[in-house]
Amino acid sequence: MAAIEAVIFDIGNVLIEWHPERMYDRAVGQDRRKALWDAVDLEAMNRRVDLGEEIAEVVAECASAHPEFAEDILLWHRNWLDMLQPDIPGTALVLRALRNRGVPVFALSNFGVSTLALADRHYPVLTEFDRRFVSGHLRVMKPDPAIYAHVEADTGIAPERLFFIDDRLENIAAAARRGWQTHHFEGPRGLAVRLVREELLQPSEVPD
Repeated sequence: MAAIEAVIFDIGNVLIEWHPERMYDRAVGQDRRKALWDAVDLEAMNRRVDLGEEIAEVVAECASAHPEFAEDILLWHRNWLDMLQPDIPGTALVLRALRNRGVPVFALSNFGVSTLALADRHYPVLTEFDRRFVSGHLRVMKPDPAIYAHVEADTGIAPERLFFIDDRLENIAAAARRGWQTHHFEGPRGLAVRLVREELLQPSEVPD
């Protein structure tokens, strides 16, 4: 296996938790949330944001198209920050340990432009990367091969020397097809143990 030159983190559900369902269950109740999820393709709406459109405009358009759920849909913008949960501290420790060792750490994330700016203000760990590759800026998102190709071209690092961490298997599979080394994230401890095996961390740096 080729030596790793850079470690690339996904953001959502790797560094910070992202659970829209929790916010909606609190705000409108589980039954209403399930009815909304069944009636409206909120995932498609959010993809437009992740591809660079402004969240306020996209959400307002979707609300207008579904007047029976308009007020509920508008919460996606009004309460957006409440869909995030506190950062995952063990992953932040891993990121900082890598940086302290001089390992370049990048982010590769499907994220909107203004929403990431908002998240940055509340979760400063998101600003600690050496570089970030964000779908909203690039107008292409995982698992499209083009976003991985952009990372390779921009960093000049050979695919087999990139180590990519993501919680979604389809994103991991897309990276692996390009020759990247990958890790399916299921928790910070498992990630740290893997990085010890790769000789990027010491056993003492594995979080509890």
